[in-house]
Amino acid sequence: MEITSAVVGTMGNNAYLLTDAGEGLLIDAADDPLALLALIGDTPVNTIVTTHQHHDHVAALKAVAEHTGARLVAGAPDADAIEGTAGVAIDERVWDGDAVRVGNVELEVIGLVGHTPGSITLVHRSDDGRPTHLFVGDSLFPGGVGRTNTPEDFTSLLDDVTAKLFDRFADDTVVHPGHGDPTTLGAERPHLSEWRERGW
Repeated sequence: MEITSAVVGTMGNNAYLLTDAGEGLLIDAADDPLALLALIGDTPVNTIVTTHQHHDHVAALKAVAEHTGARLVAGAPDADAIEGTAGVAIDERVWDGDAVRVGNVELEVIGLVGHTPGSITLVHRSDDGRPTHLFVGDSLFPGGVGRTNTPEDFTSLLDDVTAKLFDRFADDTVVHPGHGDPTTLGAERPHLSEWRERGW
């Protein structure tokens, strides 16, 4: 599987194009449809996955979906909000234990509650010993978890990120966030207790 990306919009959103066996999957049609269509090029994009409901991650969703004819996938708890914000219909609502395919690759879905009620991460495990890749939306960044609005949301997000990501995957696992540069779980793991103490 190949991974390419583009930074779009005034908030510097990362959009990721995953391709395998001549088929594409786009993660977060965030903004700037022309830039996203340039990223896609001639690749048939059959699926667009939205990591969470925030407006800066769905601004180009309707336009790119109409151009590609792709089916739309999102976390079940966020799907209604995405439909309302983006003016689209979500075709598949997913959560823990579900999977999304691109070409011959199956991507595991992990639900993370806290940044929004229905944020999702997509997991790509390589079968040739290369590192695992996590496409985490705004749930995890270099230096901390994503923004939360209440102490309860923060605790929920950090608990989920710890149990569902850090406790499951190796240090060389690559984290692809919704904004900014990638990191690894190994780079962030030593700081988990610090994040919990500071509360953000």
